[in-house]
Amino acid sequence: MTDKYSEILKKHWGYDSFRGIQRSIIESIGQGRDTLGLMPTGGGKSITFQVPALATEGVCIVITPLIALMKDQVMNLRKKGIMAKAIYSGLSHDEILTTLENCIFGKTKFLYISPERLSSELFQTKMRHMRISFITIDEAHCISQWGYDFRPSYLNISLIRKLKPEVPILALTATATPTVVNDIQEKLEFREKNVFRMSFERKNLAYVVRKTENKYQELIHILSRVGGSAIVYARSRQRTKEVAELLNGEGMSATFYHAGLETNVKDERQKAWTQDKIRIMVATNAFGMGIDKPDVRLVIHIDSPDSIEAYFQEAGRGGRDGKKSYAVLLYNNNDFAKLSRRISDNFPEKDYIKQVYEHLAYFYQIGMGSGYNKTFEFNIEKFCKIFKHFPVQVDSALKILERAGYIEYTEERDNSARVMFLTSRDELYRLNNNTPTEDKVIIALLRNYSGLFSDYAFIDEGFLASETGLTSHEVYETLKSLNNKRILNFIPRKHIPFIKYTQRREEMQHIRIMPEVYDRRKEQFCERIETMKQYIQCDTECRSIMLLAYFGEKAAHRCGQCDVCQSKAGEDNGNEIDDAKKKIKELMGDGQRHHITELHKLLIPAATINVALADMMQEETVCQQDGFVFLEGGRRR
Repeated sequence: MTDKYSEILKKHWGYDSFRGIQRSIIESIGQGRDTLGLMPTGGGKSITFQVPALATEGVCIVITPLIALMKDQVMNLRKKGIMAKAIYSGLSHDEILTTLENCIFGKTKFLYISPERLSSELFQTKMRHMRISFITIDEAHCISQWGYDFRPSYLNISLIRKLKPEVPILALTATATPTVVNDIQEKLEFREKNVFRMSFERKNLAYVVRKTENKYQELIHILSRVGGSAIVYARSRQRTKEVAELLNGEGMSATFYHAGLETNVKDERQKAWTQDKIRIMVATNAFGMGIDKPDVRLVIHIDSPDSIEAYFQEAGRGGRDGKKSYAVLLYNNNDFAKLSRRISDNFPEKDYIKQVYEHLAYFYQIGMGSGYNKTFEFNIEKFCKIFKHFPVQVDSALKILERAGYIEYTEERDNSARVMFLTSRDELYRLNNNTPTEDKVIIALLRNYSGLFSDYAFIDEGFLASETGLTSHEVYETLKSLNNKRILNFIPRKHIPFIKYTQRREEMQHIRIMPEVYDRRKEQFCERIETMKQYIQCDTECRSIMLLAYFGEKAAHRCGQCDVCQSKAGEDNGNEIDDAKKKIKELMGDGQRHHITELHKLLIPAATINVALADMMQEETVCQQDGFVFLEGGRRR
């Protein structure tokens, strides 16, 4: 079987050997053992489940919250001739049913699915009839309430564990503290503890924290000094746009990225950056998951993240090719106040949370004892305007109400674009004034989607782009053109938050927000903020050692390249020079002239002696003449 794994790796990926702990994880899950793999960003996580799945009978179910990552991996697998499918919001009932049936009949090797879908009755019914090789859980830290990115939907994974108790689980994450590592295994009901750790040390990545009162000026300075591809992380959507405009104004090639952009715009900007048509991507934390660009030389945080986990993951997107790169965090005194404010933003008062719940019922006109299982589109701007709330606090209140079990809150459900032909099939074939690009898109639609002449079908613009050889933006513009010609009706993709009531409406005074939902999580959040502040302020400990210690890894040595190590190297060098000066003065204390070669008997490095002498001559405490040195004012025989 070991040889089989190597053959699969060579055949589909072209690699001769596995990296790091990849083989250990593959062999463990291949033996049917529940397995947890801790691999930093760029460690090659996808290989650890794709290779053993291809060597085993049955379908591998991959659970991930990232729709973009699902689509990207499905497309890459299909290019290799491997059958892979994904189920996510926006697909029709028939498309989901067909995908699940294909898994039952053995026509699909990988099924990517979001955690929200696991509780669906349709999925659970069909899953009972599937032959499953193993279940892979990406971003496994999301299942832990002690994790920085806990998601209630991940708790649905325990449902399928009960349905298929004999099927092994492979959990993968790039960020987990020792507490989270234990919690992941408990939540997933591992039969035995089984963890493989890859060192989180990044020897080629220099961590730098720099205090500056003018972040924009410092940002421009750093980007001017360090060449190559770069990511600049900013806290808000508006700030990404402002920073990109500033950099473009300085003659630097930059664009911005955040979750609020249209999907085709995000795709085009990401592609332009990946292909080095644009040098700098200014983004919120929505950018980066699943991004495979190894030559990022510089990652700059112009605003501090909330946690070490988030910072480590984002900074880790630099230098994945193993070459020297920099992760720079810029701060000033205002940043600490901003970090503290995030506590009240993320954990508004309990009475405020109850008030949001009450206003939600008014917003949807839900009577007491009603609303169970009803789903609504949620326009947060309209809600805030009517009830005079701030969006950040409302968003946090809804997440807490979700954890408390009163609602399901999907922040931005990805509703795929839809298409329906307005002409008949015969009329379509008689059209002769279409552009070649329009014909390409029409043919791709007819080949890949059914029922387009009788009803709307959900389509994937990225998939159509790969089928036609066009860009996502070109597909989008072509569909708009066909829409304007009344050949088809095109409804573009949109991002809409949804709220679903999971209980009947309660009276406000009966809403219970338990300690594990609010108080303990607030305490953890405060600790993370405090740890982030300590990391920023500390100027005595190696940055790499601090980061590794947070994740439970002991470093054997200082990194020698972070701002703290560089500063200490300067101090140590200064001490060496002072010691050299002292010894030179002691040697020449007799007032005699000494040949410069005598100084080498002091057992001091030649470079240090040269610097010490240069300093002493500049200070006019020593003179040098004809290869001899003597104290200023000494005898000159």
